[in-house]
Amino acid sequence: MDEIEIEVAVVGAGPTGLMLACELAAAGIGTLVLEKLPKRVEQLKGGGIQPRTAELLESRGLLEPLLRRAASREPVGGHFAALPVPLDCTPWRTRHPFPIAVPQWEIEEVLEERALAAGARVRRGAAVSGVEPGDDGVVVTADGLRVRARYLVACDGGHSTVRKLLGLPFPGRPGTHQAVLADIRLSAMSSLVPRQIGHMSALTRHAGGYWAMLVPLGGDRYGLTFGRAGQADAGADADTPVTHEAIAAALRAVYGQETVLAAVESSSRFSDATRQLEQYRSGRVLFAGDAAHIHPPLGGQGLNLGIQDAFNLGWKLAATVQGRAPSGLLDSYHTERHPVGAQVLHHTSAQRVLADPNPSEDVAALRDILIDLLRLPDTNRHLAGLMSGLSLRYPLPGDHPLTGMRVPDPDLVTEAGPTPLSALFASGHAVVLDLAGAVPAGLPLPPRVDLVRATCPDDLGAAVLLIRPDGYVCWAADRSGGHGDAPGDALLAAINGGLAKLP
Repeated sequence: MDEIEIEVAVVGAGPTGLMLACELAAAGIGTLVLEKLPKRVEQLKGGGIQPRTAELLESRGLLEPLLRRAASREPVGGHFAALPVPLDCTPWRTRHPFPIAVPQWEIEEVLEERALAAGARVRRGAAVSGVEPGDDGVVVTADGLRVRARYLVACDGGHSTVRKLLGLPFPGRPGTHQAVLADIRLSAMSSLVPRQIGHMSALTRHAGGYWAMLVPLGGDRYGLTFGRAGQADAGADADTPVTHEAIAAALRAVYGQETVLAAVESSSRFSDATRQLEQYRSGRVLFAGDAAHIHPPLGGQGLNLGIQDAFNLGWKLAATVQGRAPSGLLDSYHTERHPVGAQVLHHTSAQRVLADPNPSEDVAALRDILIDLLRLPDTNRHLAGLMSGLSLRYPLPGDHPLTGMRVPDPDLVTEAGPTPLSALFASGHAVVLDLAGAVPAGLPLPPRVDLVRATCPDDLGAAVLLIRPDGYVCWAADRSGGHGDAPGDALLAAINGGLAKLP
């Protein structure tokens, strides 16, 4: 049996695992990704990038290659429960107010290329069969391979093998309804078939006892999601293959006899189960993405929740492995991300009721009222921030009003010239942004914390900001009074308490 020693082993080469590998490898952490499948599955799956995820990807230079692969879509906002009122993200001061449609396998391809370039290794066809946690590391067995790692991160999906091997409970609610996801090609199509990706409410149809959504992927390729209205499982369990005729029948029922199925490239079943780990950390083993939480696939949340888990965990785990982390930093991954996952489970459960393809009279009345509320700017702004991730605020210590909030992406003027704020995070470092010349010259900063002096035509709400590698403010000072007039000592204390130990 081959043996490998590595600093961090990541199980699962989906978007969460590969994003984490990018973050760890860029920080200089030896990273090995173990993936049970011998090759990537080219299926649409979760292909919607929400505005906050787009901001994070742009901060690492990963958004541009994804935009080149994006499907054409109308410039329209996201949705809540498929209600016919687009969510408006522009009040949240983002450069990316609309969801971006990229097939999941192409997202994985871009992330894997970056991870490999940064020095991570990916081993496919390596199904994990054993996990032995210890006080100073974890031993993982996978298809003739024995890996000794200081830490293990399970990103291996809703049926996580790592979670099962450790015997960790996955409490929640089992699925009550099942649906089919398929990547298909059409040889003929009726006028009911959409030609361009638009708002979710315009893509979803109900007819002939079915509900269905067709997402145009270019040419004759479509992503199809469908189920039987009012039936819990359409007569099949999750492992039952989806037949060509079953897909063709749903297409004919919803989109007319003129819509002809040419080929099925991939298909799978999914349910509306809702579950979440009680703890995202078990000693030297951590969990992210669907291995930590599953929920109904409403509002394009799953892929985004997992990628944002990886952004939160990556820099904390790297600092811990390298001995730079202050006490409790790694545990803050659970403290910060578990409530975010719980919130997504909560609002997708609400959406599950509102989006019922066969609503009761009471649910239909509730939908009508909520549609009216969504047309009010304050309601729309709230739900837009919730669904996009732009309103997320972490409960960080400190009394400045910006503490815990994401920093927007205005244009700055630095010594090197004009630059968007997001470009300051390409290296994955934390940033001290001095907009008023208030930080003393020669202030000793630890590794992977950069001082940037700049001016900004927009008001960011503070004169000095300490911004974490994942783009959230962990300390700020005003120009005068109230929240710290002499930022030197307070800044160093904030770094030492929340980012990295000072040398």
